[in-house]
Amino acid sequence: MYKYDQYDQSIVDARVAEFRDQVERRLAGEITEDQFKPLRLQNGLYLQLHAYMLRVAIPYGTLNSEQMKMLAHIARKYDRDYGHFTTRQNIQYNWIQLDQTPDLLADLASVEMHAIQTSGNCIRNISSDQYAGAAADEVTDPRPWAELLRQWSTFHPEFAHLPRKFKFAVIASEEDRAAMRLHDIGIQLVRNDAGELGARFFVGGGMGRTPMIGPMVRDFVAADDLVSYAEACLRVYNRYGRRDNKYKARIKILVHELGKDEYTRQVEEEFKHIKTLNLDPPKAELERITTFFQDPDYDKSASDDLDLSDPDFAIWVDQNVKTHKQSGYAIANISLKPIGGIPGDATSAQIDVMADLAKEYSFDELRVTHAQNIVLPHVKKSDLYTLWQKLDEAGLATPNLDLISDMIACPGLDYCSLANARSIPVAQKIAQRFSDVGKQKELGELKLKISGCINACGHHHAGHIGILGVDRKGVENYQLSLGGSGAEDVSLAKITGPGFDEDGIVDAVEKATNVYLKEREGDERFVDTYRRVGMAPFKEALYD
Repeated sequence: MYKYDQYDQSIVDARVAEFRDQVERRLAGEITEDQFKPLRLQNGLYLQLHAYMLRVAIPYGTLNSEQMKMLAHIARKYDRDYGHFTTRQNIQYNWIQLDQTPDLLADLASVEMHAIQTSGNCIRNISSDQYAGAAADEVTDPRPWAELLRQWSTFHPEFAHLPRKFKFAVIASEEDRAAMRLHDIGIQLVRNDAGELGARFFVGGGMGRTPMIGPMVRDFVAADDLVSYAEACLRVYNRYGRRDNKYKARIKILVHELGKDEYTRQVEEEFKHIKTLNLDPPKAELERITTFFQDPDYDKSASDDLDLSDPDFAIWVDQNVKTHKQSGYAIANISLKPIGGIPGDATSAQIDVMADLAKEYSFDELRVTHAQNIVLPHVKKSDLYTLWQKLDEAGLATPNLDLISDMIACPGLDYCSLANARSIPVAQKIAQRFSDVGKQKELGELKLKISGCINACGHHHAGHIGILGVDRKGVENYQLSLGGSGAEDVSLAKITGPGFDEDGIVDAVEKATNVYLKEREGDERFVDTYRRVGMAPFKEALYD
């Protein structure tokens, strides 16, 4: 994984010192909350319903055990003994005291971490495939490119005050594990017919109140031009993006209103101009970055044999363990979705356990997923049983990856000042309703996603089943949507009809799954059956 050089470290150290002074002036009453707000947002600090919330950046979801240990330390010292892993591959702390934030940021800086550009109208944390460098289906490891974009975008003077927040995702396989086309810019690394490395660019995706799937604006950008082409895409947006209406300020609105062809024409013009300015990083810099992402020292003699005589272990392997590119190794997924738990939450003790296991069994590396889980990317198959036992002792061995209880949920009205309804209790009740592992396995892959407001932090538009909490005359109400996907078969879910109360939405989810089981052909997933039979049988069951 990437290691800071003296420039990286000096940047985060200077930011900590700067923010310490800003906090001291705020506490002394020398600056008002209105004056302080843009300063704290530049450091990932939000004022929520009950306390400050701090969002910590985990670039492309990759971190080591020392950094993971620091996240546990922060949970214990500065929060209420837990952290919340997010759909941006970051972590959030919900109970932060303002006077302690400079010390917290200094602790982060000591392990090459920060909260820079995790909020505000700038380029946010670059996300990527959680299996990068381990997946057998990728054309290259996308993380060096994500790191290059991180360095390019950090404190970029032209893009520090964009019309609205901006999100990148970088993948390198045909299977999309990062919801790439639902980002402002999605980049898919590919090889052309000549075997040359380049990228497909998708621009104008996003969720929120106006969900859109990003269209492809170029099918091949040469690898050497990737940063300059991204610069061209951002320049056109920064020039014409709406600043008079925050609800129409995202790049998806610009691409929609200009039209993909006109937006692309302007990007191509800007790109030609940029290529005359020598803005691309030197090849030596990408080569330097790439050295940090070399394969670990695999045991080439490791066996693929696996003893599955323990039935509980066999269930976990079948559901949570994925194929690795190196024989004798596997990708182990740790679910942060125990039945009755809060999706994405982990206690400091659990975070410590995951750090220790990464150091012992996964070459000191972990990944945070956009589905709010954790990955140990390089585990020897012969170590899987011991790993599973230790995860089970820590309450981290729930075998539900991609099943209905492995749901995405935002913090909702329990924490967020923007929310209209609670998400957490709904997620917990649905998980309890479908707690039987056999029932979950019968339903198969089923992506359920819950948002507490139209901002869609829970990605409900991309759920096979999506739930949106809304306010109906002061009462929490939940809309049900069906047919979404954030994967390579990307689609946006459609609302079934009138909403439900908290218990009613749980019943509605069960009714929808019953329709699926009745209508399913062969091994169809829920979303496949929905696409084949349409909305009608589901609406009939829901509203009869």
